[in-house]
Parts: sequence; C-alpha cells; structure tokens
Amino acid sequence: MDDPSSYVSYSNIATAGFGGIQDYVFLLILLLLIAISALVSGSEAAFFSLSPTDKEDLRNDASKKASYVNKLLNKPQELLATILITNNFVNVAIVILSSSILHSILQSSGISGTAEFFLEFVVITLTLLIFGEVIPKIYANKRSLAFAKMMARPLYRANNVPPISWIRSGLVSGTTLIQRRMRRGKVDVSADELEQALALTKQEDSDDNEHKILEGIVKFGSTEVRQIMRPRLDVHALEISDTYKEVLDKILECGHSRLPVYQSSFDTIVGVLFIKDLLPFLNSEGEENTDWGSLIRKPFFVTENRKIDDLLKDFQEKKVHIAMVVDEYGGTCGIVTLEDVLEEIVGEITDEFDDDELVYTKISESEYLFEGKTALVDFYKVLDISEDLLEIDTQATETIGGLVVEVAGRILKNNEQVTIGPLQLIVESSDKKRIKMVKAIKLEETKEV
Repeated sequence: MDDPSSYVSYSNIATAGFGGIQDYVFLLILLLLIAISALVSGSEAAFFSLSPTDKEDLRNDASKKASYVNKLLNKPQELLATILITNNFVNVAIVILSSSILHSILQSSGISGTAEFFLEFVVITLTLLIFGEVIPKIYANKRSLAFAKMMARPLYRANNVPPISWIRSGLVSGTTLIQRRMRRGKVDVSADELEQALALTKQEDSDDNEHKILEGIVKFGSTEVRQIMRPRLDVHALEISDTYKEVLDKILECGHSRLPVYQSSFDTIVGVLFIKDLLPFLNSEGEENTDWGSLIRKPFFVTENRKIDDLLKDFQEKKVHIAMVVDEYGGTCGIVTLEDVLEEIVGEITDEFDDDELVYTKISESEYLFEGKTALVDFYKVLDISEDLLEIDTQATETIGGLVVEVAGRILKNNEQVTIGPLQLIVESSDKKRIKMVKAIKLEETKEV
C-alpha cells in the first residue's frame, strides 16, 4: 500500500504552480518587454505625426536629440522598418514569456487544455493591444515632438545593430523594388498642412505674387460665395418695364457686359441681359421699339453658402459667367461672376470699365478709413491680416458695416466704437439704416509706435 505521506508531498508540488524565484524574474522581464513595446509603438505614432512646423523647429534645433531625429526622418523607410522589426521581436518575446508564466499559474487550476489556450490568447492579446499599442500611440500622438526626441537615439542605435540592420536592409530593398514597379505617386495632404508648408517656404527674396496665388489655391475650396459676391446694393440691374432708351442709358452708365433683369423688385430676378445681344439692333430702323425683354436669358441661381470651387464647376458645365446669389429665404442678396471666382486665385482683375478709385483711405501706418459697404475680403487684404485674428465668427456678414452691427448688436451712431481682436473700429458716419464710414485702427501697431 502506498504511503499517505507521498500524497501530501505530491499535492504540495502540484499546487505550487507560480511562485519560484525564476517565475518572478520572468515576470520582471515581461514587464520590461511590455514597456519596450509601448515605447517602440509610440515612436511610430510620434515620428510620423510630426507637423511641418515641428520639422522646421527640429532643423533649427542644434541639440543632439534633434540631430538624431533629423537623421531618422531623412530615411523614413528605414525608420519605419526598424520600428516594425524591433516591435515584432519584442512582441514575440512577450507572447512566449507570458504564455510560460500563465501556464505555470493555470496548470494547477484543473481547467482543460483548450480553455487554458483561449484564456492565454485573450489575456496576451488584450495586454499587447492596450498597453503595447493603443495607450502609447495615443500619448505619443499628442506629444509627438517630445516623444520623438526621447526615442531618437535608441532607435538610431537599434537601426545599426544586427540582426535588425540585416532584416531592415532586406525589407527596404524589397519595398523599393515594389514601389518602382507599382509607383502611384498619390500623396494625401490636408489644406492646413499645405498652408503651413507655404508659410514655412516663404522667403524674403521670394515672389509675393506667386505665394499669394498658391495661398489662394489652398484656400479656394473653403471659401463661400457670400465672401466674394457683390451685395445687392452695389448691383446694377434693369427692370423689365424699362424702355429701350433707359436700358441703353444704364448700360452706358455702368459699363458691364451682363446685367440682371428683375420684375417689381430685385428679389424677383427674371433673367440676364447680355449686352452683345443688343448689337444687331443698334442704329437700325425702329430701334426705339426694340423688344429688348425678349433677348434676356435664363438666370442661374446659387445659394450664398456654396463653395466657390463647386461654383466654378457649375460655371464650366453650364457655360455661364454670372449667377444670382439667394439666401435661405429665397431673396436675392447679390450676384457673383466668374471674374470674382478667378480673383480669389490670381488677385484683382481690372479692365477699362472698372472703377480705379480707392475704396479706402490710409490715414497712417495703423489707421485706415473704409466705406461701410467694403467687403470683408478686401478689408483683410488692405490691412494684411487674417480672418482668424478677429477671434469671432464672421460668416454671418460680408461687409465692414455689417461686421460692426453684428458685434454691437445694433447700428452704432457716429463716434461709437467696437474692438474686435487687434482692431478698433470707429463709426465715422451712419444713419438709421446702415453704417456708411468706418475707421479701422490696428492696435498692435499703435502700441509698438
């Protein structure tokens, strides 16, 4: 018969499981490997989320950490290969070691081998996913520059250590070969990144006109019709009941090649008259009896919040050069032309009929006098400021007078003023219906003087 004491000693051994010195050493190594995996995974997010401004700061930084970052960024394919190879080596080691530790813990639990396998799979996967990927990448993405500097030297050393360097060379060579055969040349860059890149590449000896065109192209897709349209108060239009002589007089007065035609009020646009359509009737018999109303063409309407890049496509498809701008209630708030759209890219386009008189007066380097109906787009150009500096939403208005009314909540009287960001706007002239003249003072420049 077996000795009962043998069962006691066997039971103690079987239930011992995890707890030896070797197990604790393995556990410490496992925690170290998870930390390394987190750092390497975070490096991937940090290096490849650096903005153009961060990269420019690194180029101007003379520290050793910055120099290591620049060296790695100069060869992005090698950097990515090093990160992926290192991370995979570490993750494989984590899987092997954690599997051994979990087996030691679970071997005395009495669960089946299949259940033990699935439990190890879930625990290891969640550990790697949460602590080795998600958390470090979120943290590194928010502090990309500091994280990249911290990990630059270790990654640079690892980049030249076998077998990582051998595998990296093979991967980069293979990737280069594939790219040569399947070159696509597609680059996804956001408008904000393009705008930052333009600002960084602008030099003192560069052509300002070229940069203005490039900046216009970048901002083109985000500009709305309401920002470039001519408001209804400044629109020359014909009434359908006007006589032929009245039409000719108005054409000679304004000098435009196309004029909107309305019935009763400007909110009821019935068509557009092309001046060239009247040429066959000039100096002909019965000129005064010409039915000019039969010559008007169908109008094209657009909403005031339509993007001008979409409007340009509309002009191209419909082969028209002028559109009536309507608000959300269906009322006509102005007109927009193909010339207005193109001016957002190439700048002001003038012809022999344009009025060259200045719409503003420069009193000093920091003081300007504007008409209240001056468009905000022109206002920003004259003062050489960005709309963002005003720190308010200007989408609800298109003119300086409208901006003052929007901020003040009413039509200000003479000598009343409002302060918007770095600007002080003083009403020089107004009546019960609108603000006529506004003086703009750039506060920052005034303080510097």
